[in-house]
Amino acid sequence: MRVLPLFRFLFALPLACRSSAVPGALRLRQKIAPPCSWVDQGRASPTHVIPLRIALPQPRFLELEQHLAEISDPFHARYGDYLSKEDVEALVAPHASSVDAVYQWLATHGIQREACRQSPAGDWVSVQIHIAQAERMLGTEFHVWKHTQHGDVLVRTTEYSLPAYLDEHIELIQPTTAFNRAKRQRTTFRFSPVPETSTSLSHDAKITAPDYGVTVDASCNTTITVSCLKQLYNAVNYVPYKTNKNAIAITGYLEEFANFDDLKLFYADQLPAAVNTSLDVVLINGGLNNQTLSQAGGEADLDVQFALGISFPTPGTFYSTGGRPPFISDLNTPINTNEPYTEWLGFILAQQKLPQTISTSYGDDERTVPVDFARRVCKGFAQLGARGTSLLFSSGDGGVGDGDPNPATHVCYTNNRKNETRFMPSFPASCPFVTVVGGTTHIPEVAVDFSGGGFSDFFPRPEWQNAAVTKFLKSLSRGTYSGLFNPNGRAYPDVSAQASNFRVFFRGVPASLYGTSASTPSFAGFVALLNDARIAAGKRSLGFLNPLIYALNGRGFNDITSGNAPGCGTPGFNATVGWDPVTGFGTPNFEKLKEIVLKF
Repeated sequence: MRVLPLFRFLFALPLACRSSAVPGALRLRQKIAPPCSWVDQGRASPTHVIPLRIALPQPRFLELEQHLAEISDPFHARYGDYLSKEDVEALVAPHASSVDAVYQWLATHGIQREACRQSPAGDWVSVQIHIAQAERMLGTEFHVWKHTQHGDVLVRTTEYSLPAYLDEHIELIQPTTAFNRAKRQRTTFRFSPVPETSTSLSHDAKITAPDYGVTVDASCNTTITVSCLKQLYNAVNYVPYKTNKNAIAITGYLEEFANFDDLKLFYADQLPAAVNTSLDVVLINGGLNNQTLSQAGGEADLDVQFALGISFPTPGTFYSTGGRPPFISDLNTPINTNEPYTEWLGFILAQQKLPQTISTSYGDDERTVPVDFARRVCKGFAQLGARGTSLLFSSGDGGVGDGDPNPATHVCYTNNRKNETRFMPSFPASCPFVTVVGGTTHIPEVAVDFSGGGFSDFFPRPEWQNAAVTKFLKSLSRGTYSGLFNPNGRAYPDVSAQASNFRVFFRGVPASLYGTSASTPSFAGFVALLNDARIAAGKRSLGFLNPLIYALNGRGFNDITSGNAPGCGTPGFNATVGWDPVTGFGTPNFEKLKEIVLKF
């Protein structure tokens, strides 16, 4: 397996010098209530190093959004006419006056331009400083916060201030009030009973899926393999042609390592022709590639094995991004508290060449993310779409929130100090510029009971979603879950795929895994195959998928009409005819979709 050189972007910076200089009067810029489940552990060490990232306004972003709408609309004359890296950077670049104002402000604190890094577009400025200096600059106190359920520890503040004259020049500064984590979806492992080899599974008995027009091995009802997914989703006979012009990638965070030996075992078990192929690993911001078998990551193994297994022989890349946030409060050594999505975005947007398909199986509660920060990250995803990349994110594994149907034990409460019950949408799944994948199970397929779905409290419903989502909302009984969700918000998931009983190899042994972290890389694999078909026909890749998916209004998908996904003390929403916030438009029929996308 080949490992690419270590990359660091924006964060491997010289430590800025201290200064006692004080700028003009500070004015409160943002103040939040501590998010639920986070407990203050006391002041952070003044010598702890924090990598401040300063977001400058993007005055032309609406132009980029208009370009994205046109080049992603299959019925528009510009469909597939993607922008170059330089085009996108020009559309998100700040005004020169904003750049000057930010550097002048930093200079008043003794931080020279040479101590900073600026993104290629100029819209982010980053600098590493001690907590003590950050507190002086932002008029705040940083504390150590611990998550009561998961044990994660962050260094954050609940408010910060800036001089008033910077209002028009700085959009936000993080990590300050953002308590989100690149949290793994709640992948479930089962090690027994699992057959030692897939060849021991019976392939004689068959199941007919009459609505799909396919026949599937009966064993697929208990064990999902690459072969099962290709049978079920009608892609058995497709062989990629343009592997030199098409690529798929998987993102990894939180020290999740895709193990090469596990991948070889998986290939030997399910795809012998791939045994001697390679996986590229790109290390970002201190990311690692630990190949010790005992350190293999279940999430990473699952994502890589199925994304690459389905799309084989399409070249694959695993992005290992550093930025795990633990803080040891009794040590003064500088450690990394970066927010991983922005680190990965900073790196990937700086690349001249991008994979056509990227799968991510991480997310967190939308409520833990400041609105301005969520919107800024979402704009980064839009930039990738404008360059022709399809971004797939898992919908989450908690139904409408925490997965708990019991009103007495659920934990879906607001952060407004009123402890009101409210569904908990997931981020980045709630971003309208990514395609979100829910989960199904069994054959015939039904919604899996943990499939995440719902409506954003941050992002309004995009126009391309209006007809499908409005139809679903009208199908609900009057008053259904009134006050528990935002009916005008971006609704998700968009699509779905199988999400349970996935046969993977983890730390040298076969295991069975469950989660939308299984459905997402699987769906991404089929998107990579569709991209291959388009490229082979002399067309561009699919890029931002959602306008196409909603324009098709279910064509090319297997509608899932049974099942529900509970949470927040409720049964949650039901799968139903057409789009629904459990399975979206359903699961892919590859041959039908291929026929459709080759017409545009």
